[in-house]
Amino acid sequence: MKRILIVIFLLGFNFPSIAQVDTIEVFSPVMQKTLRAAVVKPSTYSNTAQKYPSIYLLHGGSGSFSDWHQKVTKENLLIDLANQYQVLIITPGVGPASYYYDSPLMDTVKYETYFIKELIPFIDQNYRTYSQREARAITGLSMGGHGAMMLSAKNPHMFIAAGSMSGVMNIDTDLWTVNDEFRKLRKEAQKAMLGEIQYQHPFSEYTAVGLVDRMKKNGIALLFDCGVDDFLIATNRQIHELLLQNNTPHEYTERPGAHTWDYWTEALPFHMLFIDNVFKKHKQTQK
Repeated sequence: MKRILIVIFLLGFNFPSIAQVDTIEVFSPVMQKTLRAAVVKPSTYSNTAQKYPSIYLLHGGSGSFSDWHQKVTKENLLIDLANQYQVLIITPGVGPASYYYDSPLMDTVKYETYFIKELIPFIDQNYRTYSQREARAITGLSMGGHGAMMLSAKNPHMFIAAGSMSGVMNIDTDLWTVNDEFRKLRKEAQKAMLGEIQYQHPFSEYTAVGLVDRMKKNGIALLFDCGVDDFLIATNRQIHELLLQNNTPHEYTERPGAHTWDYWTEALPFHMLFIDNVFKKHKQTQK
């Protein structure tokens, strides 16, 4: 398997405290293309031989691996959080509107396979991480929230906690408060990647609400939050209600805010605290 590790320091934008942030390129054999990611290390990483838990932080629908570094409204946020919680934070990049799933129709959209069989093993082999699920978590915003919930629900052996900030909990755009042009654009993209799928109950497993029974069985700690003015609020209320109906433990919060970087900048520290508490509960099993 071809693997590439390239640490890049000149990308046309500035990462603060650059010594703590590696930008890497990972070749995906399944998709036959190279994808970028950034790895934020705590300040202690270069001075010790210890291992660290890992948190995968996913971007939104038209975003990039660099979004969480460039667009948050608090300078050095990811580095401060990596230092505070002594974790590695990985911000991977994927294709636009790809929702982190494996398309049954397009060989260039196999992001579940990329994450589970290529990216995570690559990180564990090239960085000092604890390799078991008890020390690995995933969260993200918008499309990344969908990715975090889908990837964890379908691969519970890989994660101990999963979160969603303003997540696309149902890819059915009829539930989104958006204009008709955007709604049509997203549905056409979904059809190209997935073909005809079931949008109504029983839901397809290509959408997060279709995975609530798996979430119940998996024992993964789940956190959802969404702004009350977010265009995806209906999808978040829907998955919350479905999880209540099937008695799946989870934390759900609605706060003032919309689909903005102000909201996500405030939300991320709560997700990190939630994940850290889960890691602490399982600390004795981290090897």
